[in-house]
Amino acid sequence: MRAITVPEPGGPDALRWEEVPDPEPGPGEVLVRVAYAGVNRADLLQRQGNYPPPPGAPPYPGLECSGTVESVGRDVTGWTPGDRVCALLAGGGYAELVAVPAPQVMPLPGGLTLREAAALPEVVCTVWSNLFQTAGLESGETLLVHGGSSGIGTMAIQLAVWAGARVVVTAGSEEKRRRCLELGATAAVDYRTEDFVERVREETGGRGADVVLDNMGAAYLARNTKALATGGRLVVIGLQGGRKAELDLGLVLAKRLSVFGTSLRARPVDGPGGKAAVVTDVVATVWPALAAGHVQPVIDRVVPVTHAAEAHRVLEESGHVGKVLLDVAGE
Repeated sequence: MRAITVPEPGGPDALRWEEVPDPEPGPGEVLVRVAYAGVNRADLLQRQGNYPPPPGAPPYPGLECSGTVESVGRDVTGWTPGDRVCALLAGGGYAELVAVPAPQVMPLPGGLTLREAAALPEVVCTVWSNLFQTAGLESGETLLVHGGSSGIGTMAIQLAVWAGARVVVTAGSEEKRRRCLELGATAAVDYRTEDFVERVREETGGRGADVVLDNMGAAYLARNTKALATGGRLVVIGLQGGRKAELDLGLVLAKRLSVFGTSLRARPVDGPGGKAAVVTDVVATVWPALAAGHVQPVIDRVVPVTHAAEAHRVLEESGHVGKVLLDVAGE
């Protein structure tokens, strides 16, 4: 098969479309012929040599894909060759074939195409596991989402609104803020010129946000805790603003705050909080909402896999809204 490889870490041009050995599905695995693959910031970090795949994962980038089942390994039930699926991956989506643990394979939500389904696994599983399984976001609460126009952000807005929460987002351009409001956000803050702490207080009558979904890390830590309401929960899922910052524990105690740091890629398949549990919950809860049209994938563009470098540049420049996909099968 062919896959995107990274012979040497570097910029987007480090990506190579090359012949590599075909994977074989092991026990409990499903071999998927990839149609489309989602592009995520983790892929950029892996290309730069800063985010190696976990042990046992394919060495190629790509944390989500859609396609058809090629074959199944021993002890796999419920999937047969030809089934149209999407999958949450630990790596390997930028390839013509990928072997996936069966519990991470999902049917296509009713009515969605392979193209649309490729935009779902990583973002939906990330948002669902963090906002609802970890932070316990409830109807009537207020959510602050940083990077509201990203793939994660556009899905977080929709799922939170669908669940009955109010959503405030930060975004860096007028067009991005407009798109976030169209998806259901109550308010969109220009993080370049506005103080999001003050805007959150204004939008909540001085109370603050119940949950903050943060991709910035250190740069926003102090302000995030100030923006939270009493009993609020901060979930850090990215470190675009750095790894280390001071945390005012006095404020944490006084407001009874909870601070969570999570990642999805390195989680085990099975066990409490494992990927299997996340996927099962997502298929049972979110897939019907997608089929009914209450939640929709937001796709900025689709790029041929041979132009993967272009897709990485788009993410690095942050000019997109929603997901960037790679067309692997040339559909």
